[in-house]
Amino acid sequence: MFPKTALVTGGASGIGAAIVNVLEPLGSAVSVLDLRHGFDASDPLAWEDVGPVELACLNAGVTTGTGEIASLSTDQYRRILAVNIDGVVLGTRRLARIMRPGGVIVATASLAGLVPLTSDPIYSLTKHAVVGFVRSVAPQLEGSGIRIKAVAPGIVDTPLIADAKGELERAGFPLLSPEEVARTVLLAAGDKRTGEVWVVQPGREPEPFHFGGVPGPRNATGASVGPPPRF
Repeated sequence: MFPKTALVTGGASGIGAAIVNVLEPLGSAVSVLDLRHGFDASDPLAWEDVGPVELACLNAGVTTGTGEIASLSTDQYRRILAVNIDGVVLGTRRLARIMRPGGVIVATASLAGLVPLTSDPIYSLTKHAVVGFVRSVAPQLEGSGIRIKAVAPGIVDTPLIADAKGELERAGFPLLSPEEVARTVLLAAGDKRTGEVWVVQPGREPEPFHFGGVPGPRNATGASVGPPPRF
């Protein structure tokens, strides 16, 4: 079976708890790493005690609580960067050192990492960072036999949207359940490719997002030039 062992950051509630609830009935031994239990995903020292697993779900995340950049406090800003970005980067760094070939890392991103989110620009910033990091780090991890994916759900019915849930329901806007996202995490983890971002929206089958290309440079003769090999 896969995975025999797993870890889930932010696994005590929301999407993280749903991932745990999907994995455990499969017989997976799951480590729940959550601030409620004393694990701070943004703390480099905390990661030093984490051992190898077959599946790592880097899921911990927060919002700023404000969409107004002028009223954003420095503490709010530092906290969301620490949890949403450091938690993924530090976790991936630790796993790159200890995870065995065949292991998979799945980071929870968001559609806000693919499109603008005007109601919380800093949250959108962090999720764009997660998407860019996953896509960029995938080739070097693949050299060690490790795959990395991101899952980008739409709006999920979790405590993070508590203040806006009533307005969304009155507007008839469909919400994802945490369980739908958790199943997408397992689907992405089982896929043999790497560096993908899986989109999940209500009423649609999850699928990898297809990124469009950007215009490349041209040389003095007007011919298109690809990136240098190191890049």
